[in-house]
Amino acid sequence: MSIVTLLPFIVLIGAMFLMTRSAKKKQQAAAQMRNEMQAGTGVRTIGGMYATVKEIHEETVLLEVAPGVHAIYAKNAIGAVLADEEYNRILDGADPIHADEPVVPDDASSLTAASADEAADKGDKIDLGKTEATAAEPAVDEPAADKAKDTKAAEDSENTVKADADTVKDEKKSGDDEAK
Repeated sequence: MSIVTLLPFIVLIGAMFLMTRSAKKKQQAAAQMRNEMQAGTGVRTIGGMYATVKEIHEETVLLEVAPGVHAIYAKNAIGAVLADEEYNRILDGADPIHADEPVVPDDASSLTAASADEAADKGDKIDLGKTEATAAEPAVDEPAADKAKDTKAAEDSENTVKADADTVKDEKKSGDDEAK
């Protein structure tokens, strides 16, 4: 056999050796990280849950997932041991990366608080967008054709509602007849 024939096998064996070596290094680093874990440190499980280490045993870890709530996990379930400042940042919800961006409130009450204060200052009058000048102007009557269109649209919607109600009644009657 010549060296040219054996060259693909040698390259394949070398690639396999390199891949297993890097995987072993990753496993050793993860095992070392888990062994260096101490009580009171923050961790992230492989499922993505953040918790605080309470006790460390041979193969298991007691984690506090919420105040007063403890759970036992296998050491292999610990995905990362977090630095104190990172763990506190995650728990507090503070994100220093986006600190300069405006904070969007969860509810609309904080958006209307300023306008409510201004209304209280004006003597409990609510501003509906009308000024005194526009309120003093006489209202312009709508043309009779527009009023007729509005009335016809209202009648059409009433007829549709009645037709739907009649259909429901017919379906109930037919269902009762079939049951008999």
